[in-house]
Amino acid sequence: MALAPARAVERLLRELAIERGLSAHTVAAYRRDLAGYIAVLEARGVEDAAAISAADVAAYRAALADRGLAASSVARHLSAAKALHRWLVEERIAVEDVARDQRPPKQAMRLPKALSVAQVTAMLERAGGDDPQGLRDRALLELLYATGARISELVALDVDDVPAADDAVGLVRVTGKGAKQRLVPVGSYARAALDAWLVRGRPAIAAKGRGGPALLLGARGGRLSRQAAWDVVQRVAEAADVPRVSPHSFRHSFATHLLEGGADVRVVQELLGHASVATTQIYTHVTADTLRDMYTSAHPRAR
Repeated sequence: MALAPARAVERLLRELAIERGLSAHTVAAYRRDLAGYIAVLEARGVEDAAAISAADVAAYRAALADRGLAASSVARHLSAAKALHRWLVEERIAVEDVARDQRPPKQAMRLPKALSVAQVTAMLERAGGDDPQGLRDRALLELLYATGARISELVALDVDDVPAADDAVGLVRVTGKGAKQRLVPVGSYARAALDAWLVRGRPAIAAKGRGGPALLLGARGGRLSRQAAWDVVQRVAEAADVPRVSPHSFRHSFATHLLEGGADVRVVQELLGHASVATTQIYTHVTADTLRDMYTSAHPRAR
């Protein structure tokens, strides 16, 4: 019995949600991206998912290109279609993965924007006061720069994930993508900010809530949200007169400053939690640009 492409998509989405445990947001994104693929298949008269051909997939890719989408968007839509065809083969609905040979378009490499050491220092010096909220804000920013963690990883930290005041090693346990954990050392500045927050700030705010395990707390005593953390970064950036800053700017700066200081790229890969060193190597281009600029300004025959 023929399985309509639209019905195949619904079955795939149900498996992603129930069996693979993907979030509702991710499943909804798959649904949106595959809706265009189904429309192309229906326009080409394809009524059976098992009968989709490589030519149909190529037509879909051409339709994406005709829409004037960015290379990254084309790659995302194409990835969803490829996921569908892998599933069709896994379920033995189709004999062959007809999307296997489709390659995503090359994307222009976007070098991450890192803050200078002076800009980071200016923000850290502006962050926080001696009140509980100020102590939290200082701990937040110090940890962002000390660990290179994503903001989602940072707000997910519990008190037990950070070193105690008498811990000589000083490692923060960060849980990244795919629930993979990594240990990241923190320096004296971040540890001092953490200790001040845990001793003099967190108890006062925790008393307003239920006293959960979260390290960073919002005004009502619950876990600090990503948006609230983003607002802290923006507020401090404005106070320090540092433009175009996001929490991710600290991650970029962490990696760039380590590499500029001589750290091995594979060590930085581990600290960032990247699955592939190729992802980390984008930061080597940033440092190469820095070296070139220094050479151009310093060498008498560089220009």
